[in-house]
Amino acid sequence: MNLVCSRSVLSTALSIVSGVVPSRTPQEILKNVKLTVRDGQATLMGTDQEVGIRYVITDIQSQSSGECLLPTQRVSQILRELPEAEVSLQVDDQQLRIRCGQSDFRLSVEDPALFPDVVEFRDQDYHIASGSVLKQGIQRTIFSTDSESTRYALGGVLMELRKDGLTLAATDGRRLAVYGGAATAHGRVTEEVLAPVIPAKAMTLIERSIQSGEQEVHIAVHANDVLVRSGNSTIYARLVEGRFPRYQDVIPNDFTRSVSFVTGPFLSAVKQAMIVTNDESKGVDFLFESGVLTLKSSASDVGTSSVQLPIAYDGEPLSVTFDPKFVAEFLRVLENSSQVTLHMVDENSAAVYKADDNYTYVVMPLARD
Repeated sequence: MNLVCSRSVLSTALSIVSGVVPSRTPQEILKNVKLTVRDGQATLMGTDQEVGIRYVITDIQSQSSGECLLPTQRVSQILRELPEAEVSLQVDDQQLRIRCGQSDFRLSVEDPALFPDVVEFRDQDYHIASGSVLKQGIQRTIFSTDSESTRYALGGVLMELRKDGLTLAATDGRRLAVYGGAATAHGRVTEEVLAPVIPAKAMTLIERSIQSGEQEVHIAVHANDVLVRSGNSTIYARLVEGRFPRYQDVIPNDFTRSVSFVTGPFLSAVKQAMIVTNDESKGVDFLFESGVLTLKSSASDVGTSSVQLPIAYDGEPLSVTFDPKFVAEFLRVLENSSQVTLHMVDENSAAVYKADDNYTYVVMPLARD
């Protein structure tokens, strides 16, 4: 088997697929990426047997067919260091030869027949979302997942699919991010709302696979898994076990105070206040007074800080303690010039940030010492 391909194209494909390759596994073969050449195109496959991805490269030159396993880490290193040119791959007698310019590498490889397959997208009934909607939705929710929770559903993102829209939701029990966007249906999709919980690792792969906001993303949900086709990529994922919390019940509707911010200056103030915190004293006091927000933080082994931000607020003074990391992670996924509105009741109740009509972020205040 042999092929000739652009170094940058192959490097990009391998970078996307390697996102699923486990760094630690009792099955050493899973540390490889499988390369298949057939019908004038190449397919890269990677899996940890919970999440898998297929990536098709059509822009290759090859007069043969076959398959081999690429030692992911070493091949990635080689491709990063090679010049911008065409790279040649040749496999013969369980040896992989990589050539580019004056460089020539020969690597030992394992038997590709032992590598588990990653299924293709063959569904005729599925939901469709634009790349821009899904990419933004993942970026605005995935940081709220909890990979260490014993409640497995909190380690994934809930994806509610309807015939005319989708909703993504993620929570770690202390905060909740909810994003809504447009979607359509293809084929015989039922009126029932589908609500799979997709692993955060798979959602990261899906987000990385979306190369253009204009492209369509196809989502097929099965009883125990989901398949997502995005451009050259097909991502497979087993669904997360467990029941996702009813997120609608967590979002308060009645507030006594509201204040609006421009994202960039607000994020800058929060990041400054974070400097004088530690693991024992990570809370920052948000003191709302007429015309000004003062962020106060202190840590016994660090010092104190006070950061002021002019705001349009004329209500009664209110001091709420937030984990600044939770606030900063929300603000980082927004444009610096965008408007954010914070709705509050008191220092002990959940606060609700709204960036626009389709994005809601709920944060619980920290208890005062």
